[in-house]
Amino acid sequence: MDHARTPGRPGAGDANPHVADVVRRAEQELCQLIEERAEIRKRIGTVKRTILGLAKLFGDDILDAVLLDFVDRKKGSRQPGITSACRRVLMDATRPMSARDVCDEIQRTAPDFLARNRNPMATISIILGRLKDYGEATASLGDRGQRVWLWATEHDSRSRHEPDRKGSGPVA
Repeated sequence: MDHARTPGRPGAGDANPHVADVVRRAEQELCQLIEERAEIRKRIGTVKRTILGLAKLFGDDILDAVLLDFVDRKKGSRQPGITSACRRVLMDATRPMSARDVCDEIQRTAPDFLARNRNPMATISIILGRLKDYGEATASLGDRGQRVWLWATEHDSRSRHEPDRKGSGPVA
């Protein structure tokens, strides 16, 4: 493939300094907003965890319908799903957990959630990835090089780009 520039079309090094400055500032703002979003999601997770803890102590009756909806505990016939079970397992975990660990814990405590699932490991892995995207969980490499998960509010508040105690950074 020929990577020669098209005549009349500037390359990255030829950009107008004013345009380059605008792009640099927009990039900085985007990075700042993404970091703020991650922090807000962590705070939301902490508040949800507090509310869920109170509901666990005093019963769901202390929560109104809107609050139940916010914390994924809607009243009615709807049972909590696998995503809620993954959240609960991570919240209760005392150590980083692999997808296998999370799956095993759900099988142990709520086997009905995965009873008709043809590939529970794939389902759990997808859900854990989504919880990471939501800012509710963090992923890093475990001792054996596998991906392990922590509830975001249990993890320290270092930047995503800083290495953890073992020297390996978070996994994307």
